[in-house]
Amino acid sequence: MHGPGHSHALDARRADSRRRMWWALGINVCLLLAEAIGGVITGSLAVLADAGHLVSDAGSIVLALIAARLAALPAAGRRTFGYQRSEVLAALVNGVLLVVVSIAIAVAAIGRFSDPPEIDGWGVLALGLFGLAGNLAATVVLARGRREDINLEGVLRHSAADALGSVGVVVAGAFVLLGGSPVVDPIVGLLIAGLILASSWRLIKEPVDVLMEAAPAGVDVDGVGGEICGEEGVRSVHDLHVWTVTSGFGAIAAHVVVAQGADRDLVRRRLELTLRERFGIEHTTLQMEEEASQELLHVENARPV
Repeated sequence: MHGPGHSHALDARRADSRRRMWWALGINVCLLLAEAIGGVITGSLAVLADAGHLVSDAGSIVLALIAARLAALPAAGRRTFGYQRSEVLAALVNGVLLVVVSIAIAVAAIGRFSDPPEIDGWGVLALGLFGLAGNLAATVVLARGRREDINLEGVLRHSAADALGSVGVVVAGAFVLLGGSPVVDPIVGLLIAGLILASSWRLIKEPVDVLMEAAPAGVDVDGVGGEICGEEGVRSVHDLHVWTVTSGFGAIAAHVVVAQGADRDLVRRRLELTLRERFGIEHTTLQMEEEASQELLHVENARPV
């Protein structure tokens, strides 16, 4: 059962997420232009690394917006669930992009250790503070959205990693201004690469879980089976499958064996209510089967002795 209330709530969540992502995209484009130009002028790898991450940020937001639009399309033809998993695929692509960006920054940083160039400390500090303010604004806008939306979560993690990267840029600029070695710049670049890599973990793990038909996070499949069997009139359950269609959209299919004479429709409705209230699963496909008579299992040897 997939009620209209569930569909409406999902549509409302997606509309809110899209609005927040548009705001974040505008902020990121402004920051990207400022840091790309400023990184070249100051000669700072830390600034250019942050700008490189902003490129992936802007791309990830565009990708997430396209996926959110596709996910809102109605089911038709062979795609009986529509394009809802486009959000999951977008999150996975964003996670892989974060890994690629972190590796590229790390390689560039390692290459600078042997001959770190001089950098403009004041320029780096100013760009870092500007980037930090912008990234914090984008992160706050995104964090106030519905966090169970993995598509929005992917964009949020990009933005949060950027905010941490901007802190690194500020530290690098301040260190150089205080007379420290310019080698701090590639060190900060490596730290930013590590932060980006760490933020990619959930974006790869969760989409893979969804694509592998795993149960929704936090749902105990054994507990679901026990809850079904604990319903009055239920004898057993088999062929139990619990999976995630997309973020916030869990589904279940099962064969439920009920006692002879039990009202199967009533038992099914009670189970649907229980699954929705206890586990948050609204899309249910329950095949109700009546318990076999013991007489059907009794076989006698009809051959004469």
